[in-house]
Amino acid sequence: VRSKGQRLASAKLAALMDLSFELLPSDPLLLILSYLDFKDLFSCSYVCRRLNQLVNHDPLWKRFCQKYWLVSETEKSHEKKSWKCIFRGYYKEYGRYIEHYVTLKYAWDSLKAYLEQRCPRMLTSLKDGVREEDLNRMELQIGCKLPNDYRCSFRIHNGQKLVVPGLLGSMSLSNHYRSEDLLDIDTAAGGFQRRSGLKQCLPLTFCIHTGLSQYMALETLEGRNQHEIFYQCPDQMARNPSAIDMFITGTSFSQWFTSYVNKVVSGEYPIIKDQIFRYIHDKECVSRTGDITVSVSTSFLPELSSVHPPHYFFTYRIRIEMSKDALPEKACQLESRYWRITNADGDVEEVQGPGVVGDFPIMRPGKVYEYTSCTTFSTTSGCMEGYYTFHRLYKVNEVFKVTIPRFHMVCPSFKVSVARTDTDHGENIFEDEDSTDTDDHEEVHRIINIPAPAGRCPRHTM
Repeated sequence: VRSKGQRLASAKLAALMDLSFELLPSDPLLLILSYLDFKDLFSCSYVCRRLNQLVNHDPLWKRFCQKYWLVSETEKSHEKKSWKCIFRGYYKEYGRYIEHYVTLKYAWDSLKAYLEQRCPRMLTSLKDGVREEDLNRMELQIGCKLPNDYRCSFRIHNGQKLVVPGLLGSMSLSNHYRSEDLLDIDTAAGGFQRRSGLKQCLPLTFCIHTGLSQYMALETLEGRNQHEIFYQCPDQMARNPSAIDMFITGTSFSQWFTSYVNKVVSGEYPIIKDQIFRYIHDKECVSRTGDITVSVSTSFLPELSSVHPPHYFFTYRIRIEMSKDALPEKACQLESRYWRITNADGDVEEVQGPGVVGDFPIMRPGKVYEYTSCTTFSTTSGCMEGYYTFHRLYKVNEVFKVTIPRFHMVCPSFKVSVARTDTDHGENIFEDEDSTDTDDHEEVHRIINIPAPAGRCPRHTM
């Protein structure tokens, strides 16, 4: 307890400080205050009357509104409130999420602006954000705490309706289709897992056609890190049904969602027929032969892959384009293909046959032809390269080859189920995530000739 003399001394010091600040001009003080963060500004408001007045200088709060809440001048004019009042309003509503809000709000705004221009109908499936009490009720229902970045995102948008196409990307082959919806909190809570192998895991996405989901681990259990995001992959060789391997897709909700959005808005994931397709295109994976350019995009399909046994399924999309500046007499038709396929162990397989996916496309100036096919590896990575054989339309005996650039396919990192490692110590776990081509092996070399499809290239029927 301070003595009467100490209290008087403190009072005199405070009065002197008040007097000193009263004598100082406002501009240099405001400049100093502009370097402080919002918490420091609030603290300054309790120091003395002069600082309290200066802290209320509205332009000081404009920077914080833009930095933490992405509030623009236009939005302020609609609000008809001071910058400080706007900041306090947002802080009251989203203060617990201040380290996540700007990242996730920017991601949502960027995604919506991009889709508005390219496939606006997808935006109609988005749901409005939920309230704090809704998220608290969800936590009570599942018996686990939700990470703040997840909560923050669902305050902005509560996922989407179960529709096709899904917001989290699609993939299509001739006999397989996948499109993932971002689940709302009620649907996610209904799918919360308590069974062995997926204990305390919350589904983030769902595909109506395949039943595939991406899960987020809410606790560190069964070999998973807390908040890790993954595709489940049942171990088909383990005796324990709870042995579930995992293809990892994210380390946290924020990292997972923002990295996906970045790939969409950068154009890395193409939009085809009003759907986001999760193909990855390496900008260096392009080759040009004369007037024809060939480029390749690839994608890994976890729902058709497994770690045990090792079976990694990839799809690739080929784009063949003839320059619009090519001469008309350069028109040509694809008649056959040749592939050299190499896995991570260096085993080589050669495939050759007529046409592509049963077709013999004709290329003219400005024409673009695209098709999708697939391949599998018993190793976690592999590559393909080859060429197409074309002939000129008006000189059928003029035959030439068009190079297909080498492209690599690598599965995402994965984790082996602890149920397998605990019970099946003597079995080979096939943990070759970092496999690379090596020379210390005997090369396996096979050549496969593909029979001609029902459709035939006109040159072959002449």
